[in-house]
Amino acid sequence: MDKVFVQGMKFYGYHGAFPEENRLGQRFYADVTLELDTRPAGKSDDLEQTVNYAKVYEAAKEVLEGEPVKLVETLTDRLAHLLLDRFSVIEACVVKVTKPDPPIPGHYDHVAVEIRRERD
Repeated sequence: MDKVFVQGMKFYGYHGAFPEENRLGQRFYADVTLELDTRPAGKSDDLEQTVNYAKVYEAAKEVLEGEPVKLVETLTDRLAHLLLDRFSVIEACVVKVTKPDPPIPGHYDHVAVEIRRERD
C-alpha cells in the first residue's frame, strides 16, 4: 500500500486531566500516515483521486481544537476514525498526537500516542 504523510500539524487545544489544562489550553501536534492506492491519482493527476492535504488538516483541527477530552489517547483515536470516515480512499492510517511540555512532575520534552487503524 502507498503512503501519504502529513506531518507537523500544530494546534492549540484545551485537553487534559488537570483543570488548568482545560482552562489555559496548550499546544498539540499531529502527524498522520495515510495508507491508500495512489496509482489512480498518479495516472490522472486528479486531486479527487487521492487525499486533499488541506482537508486532512481541517479534520485534525476539528478534533484537536474541538471538544475537550482528558486523554491524548482519546484525541488520537477520534482523529483516526474521523479520517477513515471522511476519506473513502484511505485503507488504513497511523496517527500520532504529541503533547509537548506535559504538566507532570519531572522533566519531559513531550508525551505522544501513536495508533494504527484500518477500515473495517
